[in-house]
Formats: sequence, C-alpha cells, structure tokens
Amino acid sequence: MKKQDISSIKKLLSTPKNIVIVAHKNPDGDAIGSTLGLQHYLLKKQHQVQIIVPNDYPSFLKWVPGNQRILVYDYQTKSCNTLIQEADIIFTLDFNAFHRAGNMEHALQQSTALKIMIDHHQAPDDYAAYTYSDVSMSSTCEMVYHFINLLGDDNLVDVDIATCLYLGIMTDTGSFRFPCTTSTTHQVVAHLIERGANNAFIHNSVYDTNSYERLQLLGCALSNLKVIPEARTAYITLSQEELNRFNYKKGDTEGMVNYGLSLEGIVLAAIFIEDQQEGIIKISLRSKGDFSVNDMSRMHFNGGGHTNAAGGRSELPLKETVEKFISILPSYNKALINE
Repeated sequence: MKKQDISSIKKLLSTPKNIVIVAHKNPDGDAIGSTLGLQHYLLKKQHQVQIIVPNDYPSFLKWVPGNQRILVYDYQTKSCNTLIQEADIIFTLDFNAFHRAGNMEHALQQSTALKIMIDHHQAPDDYAAYTYSDVSMSSTCEMVYHFINLLGDDNLVDVDIATCLYLGIMTDTGSFRFPCTTSTTHQVVAHLIERGANNAFIHNSVYDTNSYERLQLLGCALSNLKVIPEARTAYITLSQEELNRFNYKKGDTEGMVNYGLSLEGIVLAAIFIEDQQEGIIKISLRSKGDFSVNDMSRMHFNGGGHTNAAGGRSELPLKETVEKFISILPSYNKALINE
C-alpha cells in the first residue's frame, strides 16, 4: 500500500468505529482466517467489529478463535443488513468484486460505509476507498499480517491472531507447497509460530478430521477421474445423487481437484460438482507452471482466481458442462503441451 494510504487508514482507525468485515461466498480457510485475524486486531484497537460471511462454511474451520461470533448472512439477513447499513467502515477480505459476496452483493453496493479491500486475486474492481491488492502474495492472511505491521502494531499480534493468520496461509499455500509460497511467507509463518500459533494442531484440525462418508465420497470422486492425455488434462465429476449417497457436507470436496493434478504429465485439472439447490455446476480448476486457469475460468465459466487456482460455474447440466470443457481444450493445446 502507498504510505499516504497507510497514514490515512492509521488516522481513520485512531478513534473507535463501527466496523464490519466481510468474506466471500463459500468461505475457505483464508477467508475465515483473515477475517478473524483482522477482527481480533481491531478489537484490541477498541473498535466495534462484526464479521459477516455470505453463507455457511465447513465444520473443520469452526474451531478457529472467535468463530462463534461470526454471523451468516443467509441465516441472519435482517440483522446483517442493519449492521452493514450502520457501519462506518467495511473491510472486504479475500475477494475483490461485490458479486463474490453472494446474496450480500446488493447490501454492500447500497452501503455508504468507507470500504477497505485486502485481497490477492487478479483484476480487482474499483469500489474501495483504500485498496491493498497484491497478486504475488500467498494469501489474504499474509496480507493482513503485513497490514498490521504497516500500521505499526506488530506488538499486538497474539496467539489468537497468529493462529487465525497461520490457518489461512497454510490452506492457501497447500501446506506451503504451492509456487506462491515465498521466503517472506516462511518468515511470516515463523513469526506467527513464535507468537503462539500451534502449527501441528492447526494442520490436524483442518486436514485430519475426515468422516467415513467423506472418504467414501473421495473414493467415488477418484473412480470418476478421467484423463485426456493429448491435452495433459484430468477431470473429476460428482453428481448431486453421488453427493447425497455419501451424506455430503460443506467442505467435503475440498482439495479433491488436486488429485487429478498430481498425475504424472498432467498440467490442467478440474472438478465439476452438481449443485441442484443453486441450479449450477460448481467448477474448480488447477494448473501447473504458467498455464492460467484464471484466464480460462473468466473467459468460459464466469469465474476467476489465480494463475494456478481458479473457480467458476456453469448453468448447463453436468454432462453438457463437461462437454463444453472438453470442447474448449483444443484452443489451449499449444499452451498445455508446451508447459
């Protein structure tokens, strides 16, 4: 961020404010970790702070310090709208366009509160008075860490803040194995551990809490795995019937797309998940090297994200969505084969 913006934000936060912190729809570890980490910090600065997420999130994220204070817009719409209307400041974290906030989009658009964006995705919209956007960052949690430091409050990072921020960095870097993990990321993580983040406990809480049904669903997903060797592509499908058969719960498909990407020679992986309630097919895309699934998702699937990790959606049926995906691969063959 510009020094002038930091100075302005520091002055803005020097007196108590009514603050709302918002995450994107279908919150993940980075969204939950960054919003809670920022909330703990702002509470220490004597602000009134409320986190609002558009919809529910996985149970493996509901142990995080402060989680019990999060409001879910879809469940508590009236009170959330009042909080948004009365807010002096709204922080939007881990997303950069109002439509990513699901049913909260209209309320955010109508709000007269000053907006501050902290996000690491590409192509941010121009809605915030202050924008901290950096696509080179591993996660929004890493950015919140730097944000607190830029404001001169490193000394306020305690065990709760450290735990929240470690969570988001860990999940968005794939446990520190993705290319977005830099030497600076490791330095930040080391400091968070020094401040009390229990790295083993956090990892186990997120990744070692599988239900029997979730493992059965994973087996189903892997049995549906298809490979298109000439396009160096793999994809997985999961129908609503299959999700129901294994008692699907939010978060159960987290990370499944990476199994396709782990295959030798594969550059592009996708998972297509039917959601009859929303009437869409949810799509997750992953890639290796310089092949941009962000570009692919923006162009064909009404989505976006990062170069190597993006999401999208399709209103076509599952079979037709997969057919569309396969039909566009030839136009990317050169990039996929040369990767």
